[in-house]
Amino acid sequence: MVLIPPVRIDGIHVGRVGLLPGESRGSAIAKQPLHGAARIGRDGLAGDEHADVRVHGGPEKAVHLFPAEHYATLAAAFPEARHLVPGGLGENLSVRGLGESSVCIGDIFTCGSARLQVAQPRTPCWKIDARCGVEGVAAFVAAHGCAGWYFRVLEEGEASVGGVLAHVARAADAVTLAEFWRVTAEARPPLAALERLARAEGLAAGWIDKLTQRIDWLRANGAVQ
Repeated sequence: MVLIPPVRIDGIHVGRVGLLPGESRGSAIAKQPLHGAARIGRDGLAGDEHADVRVHGGPEKAVHLFPAEHYATLAAAFPEARHLVPGGLGENLSVRGLGESSVCIGDIFTCGSARLQVAQPRTPCWKIDARCGVEGVAAFVAAHGCAGWYFRVLEEGEASVGGVLAHVARAADAVTLAEFWRVTAEARPPLAALERLARAEGLAAGWIDKLTQRIDWLRANGAVQ
């Protein structure tokens, strides 16, 4: 098993629910940096809120990481966008040196004294456009698979800025987040490719259900293996 080299935790962010400019719906996408130790519990970081708990937060979306390198990509594509700085798009952890092409579903990391497992990619929503003040950012993120990912918390603990996020375990037949994005974006992907994703060790149950339903639909509508 080849492990990813450890990376420095450059930022830890939490947010309270508030209103986005021009919106009547609440959001906690606007995060603030923490400077001391952050407590990481089963449902995420202490002090971090979620406006719509049906689709945000909870054990399978406890901690969100967004690779800091993606901000340069977004700024080049949307130079007029606001808040394209680490912590600007709702992430809890900001690091450099990790990305969707190297991180796999089910990968396990230590984050300070906590132990985290990659559970699913982030699915971008309208709040990204509202936060940036530009339409199309969320669609760009989805099209390019640069959304970051969510961890579940295997062991609670504490982490601090300047600490280390260390990759410690990976399943034998792990699926990278880049492959996950590529396959799920296809209109009619091969059944074998979808089945491989659905079998990914550590994948969130909600995604397993979605993939299983899609496999069943494609099989019933003439898809080939």
